[in-house]
Formats: sequence, structure tokens, C-alpha cells
Amino acid sequence: MTFNLQDGFNYLQTHWHTLVSLWAPIDANLEGFIYYYPLFMAYVWMFGALIFYFRFEWHNTGDSEHLPQLSEYPPVSILIPCYNEAANIRETIDILLHQKYPNYEIIAINDGSKDNTLEILQELAAQHKKLRVVNLHTNQGKAMGLRAGALIAKSEYLICIDGDALLAPEACAWMVKHFLDNPKVGAVTGNPRIRNRSTLLGRIQVGEFSAIVGMIKRAQRSYGQIFTVSGVIAAFRKSALHQVGYWSNDMVTEDIDISWKLQLAGWTIYFEPNALCWVLMPETLDGLWKQRARWAQGGTEVLLRYFNKLFRWSSRGMWLLYTECLISVIWAFLILMHLLFTPFELLTESTNQSLHDLSPSWTSMLLSLTCLIQFGVSLFIDSRYEAKTGGVAKYYYWMVWYPIVYWLMNVGTTIFGSLKAIRKKRGQRAIWVTVDRGLRQK
Repeated sequence: MTFNLQDGFNYLQTHWHTLVSLWAPIDANLEGFIYYYPLFMAYVWMFGALIFYFRFEWHNTGDSEHLPQLSEYPPVSILIPCYNEAANIRETIDILLHQKYPNYEIIAINDGSKDNTLEILQELAAQHKKLRVVNLHTNQGKAMGLRAGALIAKSEYLICIDGDALLAPEACAWMVKHFLDNPKVGAVTGNPRIRNRSTLLGRIQVGEFSAIVGMIKRAQRSYGQIFTVSGVIAAFRKSALHQVGYWSNDMVTEDIDISWKLQLAGWTIYFEPNALCWVLMPETLDGLWKQRARWAQGGTEVLLRYFNKLFRWSSRGMWLLYTECLISVIWAFLILMHLLFTPFELLTESTNQSLHDLSPSWTSMLLSLTCLIQFGVSLFIDSRYEAKTGGVAKYYYWMVWYPIVYWLMNVGTTIFGSLKAIRKKRGQRAIWVTVDRGLRQK
């Protein structure tokens, strides 16, 4: 018996025809959802961000270096969990020593670094009285490092940054302001800015943190709840952390987890755009993939862990946020299903229609136009915070690459990260990993 390639092809086509014909009407509706969901959410984010801007930003001086007037200046503890930060930690602490705040301490936690981070920290501590060093002999994870720092901190207000971050001198005052103004504020998330901009990925991320990250945080604050504080720059009320049990050691993204724990317990999270923090980000596709897959895994872990708590009436404020996050994950899987079935649809009688569906149409043009409008609005709002660098408007050109580079990657990382979250055993310790810090420019 000889195998004929044409017979095999006809056999495959015959058996797939029934399945594809059943899937086709479903896929037609899903295709509409795939297009219109990001379109709808883009306008939701823009509207919410504009509300935030006109409520809190437009009447300010536009100079992030001016200081707010506080009724008092309570002590602040700045926590820096470190893992293999020998290349960055001197610069980070040097910038911290120039905070325009009268009463603060710095606590650096060495979490089992394999390089000479500990030696550098001990050297700096001998030179600067504000700096204290905590040494964990083995890698316990960022959550444990933060917990250790919080427990020995002398202050009610904690500001947490990464070991490679440069905190603006005015940031402490801007973040403390919210704790003094509102006793229900449990955390304040700052405004991370990208330091490394030497590659296409770096330049795109400058626009992304304005057009996507900054816009979404503004919108979520306008609507009441924030999905997550920025892990690289966030401030906390220690008593709020104590109430919810501090950071979880088994969550891969401790920043997302603590945000949900605080808000489910009735605490509020604010976004402070004047609290600038300059950070290093991945500038390789491999590094970017690993980072975004970890973020996606952490988001899904939170959706799984806190599902039962949402049934309480006191958690109603989180219902819309949970729904939106869940739909975002489902949307990624629907795109995968659509892409998998498209080749088989091309083998059926609907070949011409399928080819037409894949061609440019008014929906694609509307989505592209909306993307450009979103970038334009967000860069207009955010440009004041980078006045010294010439603003972020000059990166508008590079954002044309965003849908190509990031949307496809985000679909893949969401699926990959979500599957890892589902398979992960509860209680498994989340430890530090070496991350891509990009190419630095002096």
C-alpha cells in the first residue's frame, strides 16, 4: 500500500470540515470580540486617565521637582531588597542620600546575593549613618526580604524600591502626603520611568510606561481600585501591612498580591505621578518575554487565590477589576484559538471569506487610529514628568512598533504565564531570579 500525499490531504480536509463548519459561526463572533475588546478598553482607559488628569494634575505647576507642603514630617523607612546588585547599589543609595525629606532611614536587605553586594552594603553602612544592612544568608525571595526590612523598620511609613532604581529626591514627600491626608490609604504607587533607551525595545517601553502603564493606573484610580502597585516604587502603611500579614512568600509577583490583599481588607491605594523613580528594563526579546510571563503568571495567581473572597459584599469594589482582568486572560486564549483554526478554515469552502476576513478592514484602521490617539493623549499627560529629558513626545514615532512587538508577545506571555500559574503548587516559595537590566547609558 502506497501513501499518496493528495489522498492524505483530502482525508484530513474531509475530517476537519465538520469541526471547522461548526466552529466557523462561533469564530465569526469571537473575531468581533477580539477586535472590539481592546478598542473598548482603550477608550475606558483614556476616559479614566483624563478624569484623573483634570482632578489632580492639570492645575499643578507642571514641575515634579517642587515639594508639597506637609502638616508634619513623620519618619520614613526606605527598604531596598537586593539580589546580585553589585553593579547598581552604590548609585541607588547615593541618590537616596539626597532625598529632600528631613527624617528617613535606609534599610538594605541582602537576600543571599552570589556577588559582592553584601560587602558593598557593609562598606556604605560604615560611611553613612542613615543606612542599615540586613543580611539573609540564603536566597529567600523578594517578599521575605521586604518582610524582614519592614519588621525592623522604625517607621510607620515604608517606601520600597528595587536595588537598581533611582528615586527622585522629592518622591518621599509626595508619597507621605497621601498617608497624612487619608487614614484609609494603605499604599501609594509611584511613577516609574525608563532609564535605558539605547535600543528599539527600550524606546518603545518609554512610550509604553506612559501610554499603557501610566494611563491604566490613572484610570483605575479614577474608577476606585488599582490592579497593582509598581514593584519598583511603592510606599506602604506598616499597620496596614501588619493587618494583612505582609507580603506572601509563595506569590511570584509580590506587588500584585499585596495590592489585592490590602484592597480586599478595605484599604485604598493611590497613584502619585510626582513620585518618580528611574528604573532599568529588559532590552532583549528573551528578557522581555521572561519579565512579562512572570507578570502574567502573578496576575493569574491572584485571580485564582482571591476568587473565593470576592463573594463577600465588602469585596464588591474589586468585582469590576477582577472581571476585567479575567476577560483579558480569556481574550488571549481566544486569540490563540482563532489563530489555530484559521488555517483549517482556509481549507474549507469559506476560503474566499476567510481571506477577506484576514485583509485590512475598517475595524483594523479604527483600532490603529485608536492606538495612536491613546499614545497621543497619554504622552500629553505624562510629558511634564520628563521635562529635563526633552519630554516623551519624541518617542511617539517609536510607538508605531508597539502593536507588533508587544501585543503579540503579551498574548503569548499571558497564555504561558497563566498555564504556569494553574500548574503551580500552592505554598511553593518564589525566589529571586537574575533579570535582564538592558544596556545602560551613563
